[in-house]
Amino acid sequence: MFKRSIFADIIKRFDEPRRFIQVLHGPRQVGKTTLASQVKEAIKISCRYVVADEPDLKSRSWIDEEWEAARFMAGKNSGKSLLIIDEVQKIEGWSETVKRLWDEDTAAKRNVYVMLLGSSQLLVGKGLGESLAGRYEAINITHWSFGEMQQAFQFGLEEYIYFGGYPGGAGLIKDGSRWVSYIINSLVESTVSKDILQMTRVDKPALLKRLFQLGCVYSGQILSFQKILGQLQDAGNTTTLAHYLDLLSGAGMLCGLQKYAGQKVRQKGSSPKFQVLNTALISAQSSVDFSTAKADREMWGRLSESCIGAHLVNKTKGTGIEVFYWSAADREVDFVLTRKDKIIAIEVKSGAKKQKLPGMELFSKEFKVNRKYLAGTGGISFDEFLKTNPEDLF
Repeated sequence: MFKRSIFADIIKRFDEPRRFIQVLHGPRQVGKTTLASQVKEAIKISCRYVVADEPDLKSRSWIDEEWEAARFMAGKNSGKSLLIIDEVQKIEGWSETVKRLWDEDTAAKRNVYVMLLGSSQLLVGKGLGESLAGRYEAINITHWSFGEMQQAFQFGLEEYIYFGGYPGGAGLIKDGSRWVSYIINSLVESTVSKDILQMTRVDKPALLKRLFQLGCVYSGQILSFQKILGQLQDAGNTTTLAHYLDLLSGAGMLCGLQKYAGQKVRQKGSSPKFQVLNTALISAQSSVDFSTAKADREMWGRLSESCIGAHLVNKTKGTGIEVFYWSAADREVDFVLTRKDKIIAIEVKSGAKKQKLPGMELFSKEFKVNRKYLAGTGGISFDEFLKTNPEDLF
């Protein structure tokens, strides 16, 4: 069983006096449905699992029908039931319907438990914030960590750095072409076409797709939006690019780290540092196979640094920890973690050629740094760092 701590946390909530809607959200193919199935098998109440996805287009009345079925099951089975709705964000206006039905059950003291699953944090989050405040608990299911892939699939460090943390692709890594096809078609295309383009307004889909490709190529590097527009050869604007990057981040694919400056206003105006959230997204689009990548010092160093960055971003979601970078003139600190008034600075020594020189000393003079870490050669090994919870760095 994977995600053991999350599984145990969900199970105990069925014994608590107050019910909350459990919302499992995260990128595609990270195991939300599997986790829900494990919960379904473990609890001792009647369960109903339904999917609000194609080919049958669902509507809000469909939610009413499934909810009534769950109520019927609760009435016949010790007064409790669990309704699991997968891909809930595919139904327009779903949150208003869920709110109405949930409030009806609360008023009538019916014990219908509800678990909602959604592929995109950004899209699910919009519905939650608008209608369900105070009624739900969000559970973020992130990309699989090195420890999880090692335990479940015997991945070594090198396999994890190159093939990333997609469990569905683990059995395909011996066949490079099949693995690439799985990542591109089942993950990238599905995420962009179904989770983003069908669910929100995107005026320039080709620009969004090219931004994603470019972001993977330059993962770990700082680029201004103006420079990005020049490479994209598109008449778009920086506001559009920033919005598209937010959509890609919400879908668990690519984010733009902001520069740490101690002041939020200054941070928002900085050039982003591209960061993929799973290194498989770099490898699958690179046309460079596993063996060749390992022998290429520059590419392997870039993959290694992106792997560290993805670990930090994924593992800090929902913890109150924020991830930044810092740079000044020709100096840079790879990652800066903040929590309340504490600052952690992290330098990565991966073998990749750096755009700028290490900036730990200069950064420490400008800000009160609580702790400094070196990941890689001469510091904490990549193996150990990727198994470390970022919260423990504080």
